Amino acid sequence: MTKRKDIWAGLIGVAVIAVAALVWLAPWQAERAPEVRLETLEGNRFALSDFRGQPTIVAFWATTCASCVEEIPHFKDLHAEFADQGFEIIAVAMEYDPPEQVRAMAEDRELPYRVVLDRDGSIARAFGEIRLTPTTFLIGPDGEILQRRLGMVDVERMRERLTGLVPGQPVADLGDA
Repeated sequence: MTKRKDIWAGLIGVAVIAVAALVWLAPWQAERAPEVRLETLEGNRFALSDFRGQPTIVAFWATTCASCVEEIPHFKDLHAEFADQGFEIIAVAMEYDPPEQVRAMAEDRELPYRVVLDRDGSIARAFGEIRLTPTTFLIGPDGEILQRRLGMVDVERMRERLTGLVPGQPVADLGDA
């Protein structure tokens, strides 16, 4: 009887591993970016959907996050390279980040892209309960989330991906970077 239990336990274990592998390896189904309203440090209000037709990065960050601060020059470079072609970056400061600290860093680092405050955490909730930074989303011109990344972005892969998304460029399929 013990051998049968061992065999059944082994089969169940293999089945669980197989199902987990299928879920892990299954092609990721794109989902639509959430409909959120945002407000920049300057008080300008807009909806994320206002950027349909344009590739957009939504980057969750905090002034106390060393990796987030390290990413700033890379995002500035991407903005300089692609902004004239319709590309947008929206940096979302986490709910716990003091607004004056965010404002000071944005000014000190001369951030050329939109910086918004997630004053009540609703933006982070809309994107799936974002708690860790940096967390970055690449949203395609059609409003689909093409990539989500926890941790620093691979800038070269992002550059290649953006080259395929801006008008007049072939689409680069790099999977989830």
